[in-house]
Amino acid sequence: MRVLLIGANGYIGRFVADRLLADPAVQLTALGRGDDADVRFDLATGSPGALTRFLDAVHPGVIVNCAGATRGGARELTRHNTVAVATVCEALRRSGCGARLVQIGCGSEYGPSQPGSSTAEDAVPRPGGPYGVSKLAATELVLGSGLDAVVLRVFSPAGPGTPAGSPLGRLAEAMRRAMQSGDGELKLGGLGVQRDFVDVRDVARAVHAASLSAAQGVINIGSGRAVRLRDAAAVLARVAGYGGALHELDAPPGPLRSAIGHPRTDPDHASPVAFPYPDGCGSWQQADVRTARDRLGWRPRINLEESLADIWMEAACRI
Repeated sequence: MRVLLIGANGYIGRFVADRLLADPAVQLTALGRGDDADVRFDLATGSPGALTRFLDAVHPGVIVNCAGATRGGARELTRHNTVAVATVCEALRRSGCGARLVQIGCGSEYGPSQPGSSTAEDAVPRPGGPYGVSKLAATELVLGSGLDAVVLRVFSPAGPGTPAGSPLGRLAEAMRRAMQSGDGELKLGGLGVQRDFVDVRDVARAVHAASLSAAQGVINIGSGRAVRLRDAAAVLARVAGYGGALHELDAPPGPLRSAIGHPRTDPDHASPVAFPYPDGCGSWQQADVRTARDRLGWRPRINLEESLADIWMEAACRI
């Protein structure tokens, strides 16, 4: 099976590449903007015609799209998350390769949900920010394309390679600094948010399964369990061997804010710098993952403690 992987250098894409390369039946070609891609192509600026010619020449059986942007303004997010997917869909429609498309979506497409609830694929999406809107628009393009396609809505990926700027990445970095400086207490903010964390290696397994399946439509990929960020902080402290006290800062008045990891020397402890949780999903999100079990034969295998241990290992090695 020839697989064309788009975005192999991204956070999720790197693990998808590893998973696919481990399958001896897969011939993998990486397409991306970087110099280390097998084929250099920018989906946000390249033409569908050029991509069609490449598809007709390579003739992949599966296209996996892990490319996209998680940060930036509405214009940048739209270019990399929506326009890029429109290019892929149009090129596939024009091509004679008949490839199956596996698109990586995200839980942010759903937006805020009722605390205590599990979000299933039939929930009405109400994204709470430009990132979720741009990803939802991409999903709608895929679903309306008439292609053999599936969208995996990945909730909150965690584990090795977690970006340092993400909430869990900032949490690990704050703990590293506290331990390095011998600080006996760590003041943290915004720990009341609850998210469904799923290990990135389990996400890669889901992508592999989706590539081999005939499933179409939207499929949630998560752990099926919401975890409060303060509980994740406690687990991280345990795996890191941090014996200091964790003090949670009260949220400042006004719009919902999340601030993680403020050095003790910061004079403005009581008014933490705003770090909005980046997904626009409010205080709670939990995936209903029964469809992934039933249609892909997939279940998460790696627990959050192992994911956090890997995040900590990378943070501890950072100089």
